[in-house]
Amino acid sequence: MPKTKFQEVIFTIMMVFVMVYAMICYNIALNIGGMSSEVFLSAFHELVIMGPIAFVLDFFFVGTIAKKKALKIVNPEKENPFHLVLAISFISVAFMCPLMSLAATILFKHAGNQFIAVWLQTCAFNFPMALCWQIFYAGPLVRFLFRLIFREKQKEGNMQKAFE
Repeated sequence: MPKTKFQEVIFTIMMVFVMVYAMICYNIALNIGGMSSEVFLSAFHELVIMGPIAFVLDFFFVGTIAKKKALKIVNPEKENPFHLVLAISFISVAFMCPLMSLAATILFKHAGNQFIAVWLQTCAFNFPMALCWQIFYAGPLVRFLFRLIFREKQKEGNMQKAFE
């Protein structure tokens, strides 16, 4: 969807905010034994740390890898383009979940000598939630909002092409 580097930055910021905030809320709720109003506020404290980590990982590494790997799996010219979106989403979660779980384990879990076990458990708990959140909620929401924000420029670009 993003057509320029600027649009890619904006899209990544939007996706990171929605995904990371939701996953932080999920993890805090797991840690305190359930969802409460305080979870939503507490999540912002971690978001300040985890958001930039996720942005750097996704923008500079995982996003590029996910797109390349997805294009090896799905041919957008022969298949439904939505399959490419699903492939990119799945691959992104497959890479980001262990990396972000690692960051959370290092920064917030105080795992001590149980580091590997805590990291693996964090990955196991986070992966199904992150995948569902990405495919069914965050992904569609962010793509919808992104299209709303950049709709005018895309229409103007299409009109210019029509007159050329």
